[in-house]
Amino acid sequence: MARRTNLELTSGISLDDWQKIGKQLFVAADSSAWWLGDWLIYGRTMYPDRYQRAIEETHLDYQTLRNYAWVARRFAPPRRRPALSFQHHAELASLPENEQEYWLDRAERLSWSRNFLRSRVKAARQAGEQTEQHAISMRVEVNVSRDRRQRWIQAADDADQDLQSWAMSMLDHAAAAVLMG
Repeated sequence: MARRTNLELTSGISLDDWQKIGKQLFVAADSSAWWLGDWLIYGRTMYPDRYQRAIEETHLDYQTLRNYAWVARRFAPPRRRPALSFQHHAELASLPENEQEYWLDRAERLSWSRNFLRSRVKAARQAGEQTEQHAISMRVEVNVSRDRRQRWIQAADDADQDLQSWAMSMLDHAAAAVLMG
């Protein structure tokens, strides 16, 4: 039984059912951010004092509501990825559309968490800043068997990447897993 202030679960539900309920709750919470953003966008054209009214109706603060509307405006409904959370999209909202699509594609295809996506975008920005500042590049050589190299090339092809990009993403993924602990 769900009420505004609590969720009452019957005793003895299976782990599978408990997980399904959690997934449904997440979907409702994540969807509500999109819904509020779209609601505010609609209100923009109809009601000049929409934020004051929205604060009164939702009891959310102004900045939260502005963020929902901003992200919803940056991602028209056809561009929103159902497999990714609102927060994934929020991480990318400040980027140009082509970069948003690049990162959304990667996050969706590789099932990245929001935090991992954030770390990859941050690393890419830092790498870009270093490149712009004429940073010293690092060259790494790895001697591997022909079979291993072929397996890596096949994996890179399957991921729609060249070998170097794939290897970098795998190393970044491994480093993030170790650092996040």
